[in-house]
Amino acid sequence: MENESMRVARPVILQPEQRSLLDQYRRGRSLPARWVERARIVLRAADGLQDQQIAEQLGITPEKVARWRNRFLDGGVAALQKDAPRPGRTPTISQTQVQQVIEKTTREKPANATHWSTRTMAVAVGISEASVRRIWHAHGLKPHLVRTFKVRNDLHFAKKLEDIVGLYLNPPEHAIVLAADEKSQMQALDRTQPGLPLKKGRCGTMTHDYKRNGTATLFAALNTLSGKVISMWDDRHRHQEWLRFLKVIDARTPPGKQLHLIVDNYATHKHPSVQKWLTRHPRFQIHFTPTSSSWLNMVERFFRDLTQNSLRRGVFHNGGELVTAISDYIEQHNQKPKPFIWTAKATDILEKVKRARATLVNRHSA
Repeated sequence: MENESMRVARPVILQPEQRSLLDQYRRGRSLPARWVERARIVLRAADGLQDQQIAEQLGITPEKVARWRNRFLDGGVAALQKDAPRPGRTPTISQTQVQQVIEKTTREKPANATHWSTRTMAVAVGISEASVRRIWHAHGLKPHLVRTFKVRNDLHFAKKLEDIVGLYLNPPEHAIVLAADEKSQMQALDRTQPGLPLKKGRCGTMTHDYKRNGTATLFAALNTLSGKVISMWDDRHRHQEWLRFLKVIDARTPPGKQLHLIVDNYATHKHPSVQKWLTRHPRFQIHFTPTSSSWLNMVERFFRDLTQNSLRRGVFHNGGELVTAISDYIEQHNQKPKPFIWTAKATDILEKVKRARATLVNRHSA
């Protein structure tokens, strides 16, 4: 009578491909253990065993056996790979507190600082530092970081931009385009103590303090097509030195070629003596970058590489060593020049500037 009253589990009948796949699961060593266990439950159920018998053999509860028998019957082998969603722990930080952190971070400042830290925000809102950190991470907030910007106010920005970008993207035939500028007051820095060399498990070291051993100014003109650099050294960077550099450019370029020089708005580049000399040398055509837009001058990219590769970690006991090091760098560069490729279109840059101006107007009016 007792056997007749026992509940009989739903029978499991396997297709050949299902049994083959479950056998692979049962023997799998790289699969999750829970998949292996579920495959064994279904295979034993297909052999006619009841839930209680399977539970005793596998050392689990009958309820667990019944659950995965039924999930297989309802969803097939794929159902054995899915776990039911769990409710999880009830959040201890209310949505009101989350919103308060966001509002304070984006609209307010602490009384004694320019920006919030996790500690000051935790005290202000009454939650833990870890909670503040999670909220900032979830909403992409980084109050410790700031980016600098400058929206150009040159009235002729668009015209100058299109002119210079046009020289980069569509240079004139039978002419040379040179991006020219001076890198002034480069310091010959010597360290106060010798550093340790690079070795396995340790980076090289150098002292943070230094001694100044003089300065030098580099005048450079980058050929935007070939990548080669024309250079000149001097102690100063007045209009007299700039004029001398123009004469160097004149001497080192083919005489029959038109020269288009891209320069910034530095006063020495517009000195009356310079203008008079340019009038007598009509093959020179000057293209000025917009105000506060030196990034448009491609030679600045060369100066950045020069600083990173030759100056930043350099040790120079006098100005002569500085000049020698940079001259060697330029010589090596000119042996295998690699031109910089300008890709940004003038229309794309103008659109970005337009969006920046609109954002500033909206912020001021809000």
